[in-house]
Parts: sequence; structure tokens; C-alpha cells
Amino acid sequence: MRQYADDGPRMRGRGRSSMGIGGILAVLLFVWLIIGAVAAGQRHYYDSAPTNCASTGTIAATIVAGPLNYMGINPKIADCQVNVPQPSP
Repeated sequence: MRQYADDGPRMRGRGRSSMGIGGILAVLLFVWLIIGAVAAGQRHYYDSAPTNCASTGTIAATIVAGPLNYMGINPKIADCQVNVPQPSP
């Protein structure tokens, strides 16, 4: 079996604990959603269970908006219609 002089440094470089672009984006997304969840909590959206589609949508939109909530964005879902399948007779 032949060994090359360059194998050592090349193999050592892969063991480092660098996250890369995908890891950084995942962390940023996680922090973004946590900030949105905190904003929804500060608006007392979690005090009672959502009673309809609009309140659930408002909570979801607030979480997805993340830090934009603190820049004046206040997403609200006014009305939504969900088609619930009816059982056949």
C-alpha cells in the first residue's frame, strides 16, 4: 500500500469542529423562531387555548415573523376558512 506525504494534513483538517454554512443557518433559524415565540408570549397569545383558525394563525404568524415583531410588524390573521370534510351518509 502506497502512502503519500500529503495524506496527513488533508485528513487532519476534516476533524475540526467548524459548523459550516448549513450549521450557522440552522442556528440563526432557531434563534429567529425563539425570538418570535417570546414575542407571542409577551402579547399573551399563550394565555388561553386557540379557539379558532384565526387565533392559531396569528400565533404562527407571530412566531414566523420573529424579530420583525420588535420593528413594528404585528401580524394578525383576521379570518380563515378551513374546509372540514363531512362524513359520507
